[in-house]
Amino acid sequence: MVLVDGARHQLDLIQAEARLRGIDVHIVIDIIHVLEYLWSSAWCFHTMGDKAAEDWVATHALAILHGDAAEVADALHTQADQAELTAEQRHGADVCVRYLRTKSELLRYDQALQAGWPIATGIIEGAARHLIADRLDISGARWDLDGAEAVLKLRAVTANGDLDTYWKYHVAAEHQRLYPASDQERFTFTA
Repeated sequence: MVLVDGARHQLDLIQAEARLRGIDVHIVIDIIHVLEYLWSSAWCFHTMGDKAAEDWVATHALAILHGDAAEVADALHTQADQAELTAEQRHGADVCVRYLRTKSELLRYDQALQAGWPIATGIIEGAARHLIADRLDISGARWDLDGAEAVLKLRAVTANGDLDTYWKYHVAAEHQRLYPASDQERFTFTA
C-alpha cells in the first residue's frame, strides 16, 4: 500500500517499481489533496467566506470517502453547467472534475478504510518532521549514514516511550559484549 499526493510522475515510478518486482501495489491518493481540489471547486459556486461552502465541501468529501468520486465529478460538472458559469468562473470546478475522473481508481477510500490503511499523510509527515527534521536538520550539523540512523532509532524509541526498556536491554547487551560469560561451567576439572 502506497499513500501519495497523486503526481503523475510519482505514480509512474511506483507502478514501474511494482512491475519490476512483480508485486501488486495498492495506491491511495492523500485525501487532503482531494479536499484542496474540492475547495477550489467550492469557490466557483460560493462567494469567498460563505459558510455554506463548508457544508458543500463536507457533503462531497463524504461521498468521495464512501467511494463515489466519479459520481461527485458528474455532480460538479452538472452543477457548473446549470449555473451557466463562464470558462473562467468554472475553472476550479473543471479542474476538480478532471482530477476526480482521472484519479477515481486511486480514490477508493471506502476500501482503504475498510482495510485499515491510512488515507492522509499528515501524521506521517508530522512524525518525519518530529523524528528527522527537528534533530537532523539543524544548522551546522553534519551526519554520516550510521550516525543519523542511530540518532533516529533512539529518537523513535524515546518517542514511543520505550527508552527505559531499551536502555536496560542495551546495558545488558553491552555488558555481555565486554565481559562474555566464562566457559568454566562447560569443563570438568580432573585434577
